[in-house]
Amino acid sequence: MTTARGPDLATALADLGWAELLTDHADIAIPLVFRLLGQTGAHAPLLGDVIAAESGKPLGDSVILPYAGGRWVCWERTGGPGETLDEELPLRLVTAATDLPLTAGRRALGWWLLGTGEAMLGLARRHALERSQFGRPIASFQAVRHRLAETRVALDGAEAALRISDDDLGALLGKAAAGTAALTAARHCQQVLGGIGFTAEHDLHRFVRRALVLDGLLGSATELTREAGARIRALGHAPRLAQLG
Repeated sequence: MTTARGPDLATALADLGWAELLTDHADIAIPLVFRLLGQTGAHAPLLGDVIAAESGKPLGDSVILPYAGGRWVCWERTGGPGETLDEELPLRLVTAATDLPLTAGRRALGWWLLGTGEAMLGLARRHALERSQFGRPIASFQAVRHRLAETRVALDGAEAALRISDDDLGALLGKAAAGTAALTAARHCQQVLGGIGFTAEHDLHRFVRRALVLDGLLGSATELTREAGARIRALGHAPRLAQLG
């Protein structure tokens, strides 16, 4: 995943049996592959495959997806530049809308966002250990350590939510938690990296843009949180998502 992007990576994964893994072992394939996409900064048109598999449609086609703010985008499989903040993702705004199940897609995006947040945390942690001020690594400064710790807690919480996302509400909340965690990572890691994190030469900006775009796909963290609240109000109680103890 560190050398291939877009259609090339999709072809490589197809040769490794991606379709069979998705069909027979989705509970293993989705967390593994999408988390790695986030950690490595790679991308491939696999989200459409996940949604197609859930809806019983053939894999390999472009797919139209809901986006934040009531918009719709088409994830094309050509690999050309897209129209979003992250031009590496071949997303184009469209006016058409579709009605597809989004549970598995939201779960997949949650793992992608989690991996993206982990990549940003890794960059910030490495910088904090290597960068020195006043004769000592900035990792020893309490303010820096607090930002890194808050990021780690947010990511761990998102992972816990994703691991119990067995139904539609669970996937919705898992994706919302992962989106919030990735945006928290972007904010704190940018501060830890300081000026170097704003430069095009540093990798952080790629992960920040990726997190912003992925958060908007299939509903942003803000929108999904509101939707979850509306569902709970309609039910009159909060469903138990996990058995504790």
